[in-house]
Amino acid sequence: MKAKEILKTMKPYKPGKGIEEVKKEYGLDRIVKLASNENPYGFSPKVQEELPSLIQKLEIYPDGYAAAIRNKVAQFIDVSEEQLIFGNGSDEVVQIICRTFLEPGANTVMATPTFPQYRHNALIEGAEVREVPLVDGHHDLDEMVNQVDDKTRVLWICTPNNPTGVHIDKASLQSVLDRCPDHVLVVIDEAYYEYLEAEDAFDALGALEEHPNLVVLRTFSKAYGLAGLRIGYGVAHPDVINLLEPAREPFNTSTVAQAAAIIALDDQSFILESVQKNKENKEQLMKFFDENGISYYDTQANFVLVHLPISGDEMFEHLLTKGFIVRSGEALGLPNTIRLTIGKEEDMKVIQEEMKDRIVSGVN
Repeated sequence: MKAKEILKTMKPYKPGKGIEEVKKEYGLDRIVKLASNENPYGFSPKVQEELPSLIQKLEIYPDGYAAAIRNKVAQFIDVSEEQLIFGNGSDEVVQIICRTFLEPGANTVMATPTFPQYRHNALIEGAEVREVPLVDGHHDLDEMVNQVDDKTRVLWICTPNNPTGVHIDKASLQSVLDRCPDHVLVVIDEAYYEYLEAEDAFDALGALEEHPNLVVLRTFSKAYGLAGLRIGYGVAHPDVINLLEPAREPFNTSTVAQAAAIIALDDQSFILESVQKNKENKEQLMKFFDENGISYYDTQANFVLVHLPISGDEMFEHLLTKGFIVRSGEALGLPNTIRLTIGKEEDMKVIQEEMKDRIVSGVN
């Protein structure tokens, strides 16, 4: 058997330690997972109420066209149904884009570090990956555009960026779209869109009409709390969607995920409440960092990238023994940092003290 040569140099996605695994390893009764930017407040209680009725006729394949959720999302964001494509999380839409547009001889441009699935899927398709280092946590958009040539097929922009949490302002994104050649697909990944509150935020959906080479990605995994059901979507010009659809698996989103997403979308009070709590807890966390001389990136997401006087791995291990799972920046290409999901108020108070104790002992 002979697999693609590139796969011999790649590693599969490695999820963080599971809650039960950490409990057993460290003899703990309670674990707080703050590593994957999940919603600590769960998901809409209306979804919880309706779940028994959603688990019906599981022997029947789901609607491959996702007609009901397609109609609901189209109305909610004010686009036509022909502008949408749904995936098993927005991760799969990334994969579909790579499958459609990338191949040997083509190249794709992205920041680094950013969401790793852009690079991962591009390499599998045999494309050249051109990575442009972040500057103070931000995309170096000028250099990214400079890297574009006649063989560039896709330019990836993540805003707010994972793992740094910073957003890209309206003027900067508009400049990229104006300068990027029409043959390049510009993908703006807005996985954390619901948490974005910056006054200078870019209206990506509003730019679709003027820029038919634009795709906007969103997900139900983060603020909506449906990560376990796996459903997300892309929005683009119908001509782009028509190119993407043949690369999509026929039944790629489940019946339960589609139905739950409809209910979740209707419960905007849950979203507003979750986002408000995230904002309040984030502000308290920033205040703690400021008072203790700990630097961080000004995040517009539900997580923060924290700079440390010790290695990210050291802080990760320390917090793990205290029942907190975070993400070490060493694995993300950002030494001496951790990425910390904004959790519930009571958990944030505890982790602040644990971080403070470890930093003091580490410096001394």
